Parts: sequence; C-alpha cells; structure tokens
Amino acid sequence: MRLILAEDSILLREGLVRLLTEEGHEVLAAVGDGDALLREVDLLKDRVSRVEEFLDSLERVHGGGAAIDPEVVRQLLARTTHVDPLSKLTNREREVLDQMAQGHTNAAIAAKLYISQSAVEKNVNMIFEKLDLTRTTGYSRRVLAVLHYLGS
Repeated sequence: MRLILAEDSILLREGLVRLLTEEGHEVLAAVGDGDALLREVDLLKDRVSRVEEFLDSLERVHGGGAAIDPEVVRQLLARTTHVDPLSKLTNREREVLDQMAQGHTNAAIAAKLYISQSAVEKNVNMIFEKLDLTRTTGYSRRVLAVLHYLGS
C-alpha cells in the first residue's frame, strides 16, 4: 500500500515510517503539519467533478470497499522514485552515523575510526546538514539522524 503520513511528533512519525516500510508499505511522504499534508495531496480537492460519483464512492467506502481516483493513481505512480536521504552521505559519514547508531560518543567514534575528534564533529555536522536537521529545534538531532539511519 502507498501512503502519505501526517504526524506532528517527528519521533513517532519516523517510527511509523520505519514500521510501515518494514511491513511492505511505501510511504510516499511523511509530513509534520496540516499545511505540508495539503501540499502533498493538493489535486485531491479538485477531483470531485460529479456529485453522483462522489456519493457513490462514499457509500462504497462506508460498506468496506474502496474508492480510488484515477488521477490520484496517476500521481502516485509518477512518484515511484523514492530518494533515500542517506544516499547523500559519503562513506565516512555513513561510518560515523553507524557508530552514532550504536550509541558511541564522538570521542569513541574517533578512536574506533582512527580519526580526530574534530573530524568526527565535522562529519556529524555534515550528516545533520545532508539529512536536513540543521534547523531542527526541540529534538536531539543526533537521535533524529539515527532514526533516519535505522529507517533506511
């Protein structure tokens, strides 16, 4: 099943994405607020052209059936190229993120990878930037980066 998920808690949202993906579903978008959700499903509101078809669809759904708009299907099929955000990371950044996911501190990562702690910090900052976590407030960017890692 292909879905669009809306949840304002990023930790819950990322956890749901991971769970749904592991169960074989394709999450086309995972958004944090209503505005973002509306942007993702914007042609849906314009798809009701005949009242009779709309009411028939409602009755089918109420009876346990499904109502699938051909335009929605077309849009979903057009979005089949899901880009893994981790694909932006270098090999070294992936190694650092792997160590982060295992719970290691920057100092421990530096020792394990035979690099300076400053190099680890630079890699961590690049990971945050490439995963678009630089402007995240109220959450641990390190935890969010690990959730991205575990979800891919």
